[in-house]
Order: sequence, then structure tokens, then C-alpha cells
Amino acid sequence: MAMTLRLTEEDNARLDELATAEGRSKQEVLRLALVDRWARLHKQEQLDEVLGRVLPRYRGLLDELGPV
Repeated sequence: MAMTLRLTEEDNARLDELATAEGRSKQEVLRLALVDRWARLHKQEQLDEVLGRVLPRYRGLLDELGPV
């Protein structure tokens, strides 16, 4: 889906600098920034889900090891 993004001159210069430094298009830099922000937002949610599956499996071993 196409969209128009309006940036200030300062933000556009920053985007140009990032794109040049990374050897990417400005569109790719913005897409990767979006992916990164989304991942950070959902990191705790994902961690809780993984720990909910893993901890019960190793509960006995963790109890034997004791507190850290």
C-alpha cells in the first residue's frame, strides 16, 4: 500500500544520512525502523509467551539449582 510521508527538512536530512551510511534506500531505512519499533513494542509479550512454555518444562531443574 502506498503512502505519502511528509518530513521536515531536518528529518529528511537525517533520513538521507542514514540511507547513505547504510547503503539503503530511504524507503528501506524507514521500513526497517518500523520493524524495529514494532519488535520492541512486542518484546515483553513475546518473552512472556516463551517463558510460559519453557519454565514449566524446566521447573524441576530450576528448583534443584536453587536461587541465583
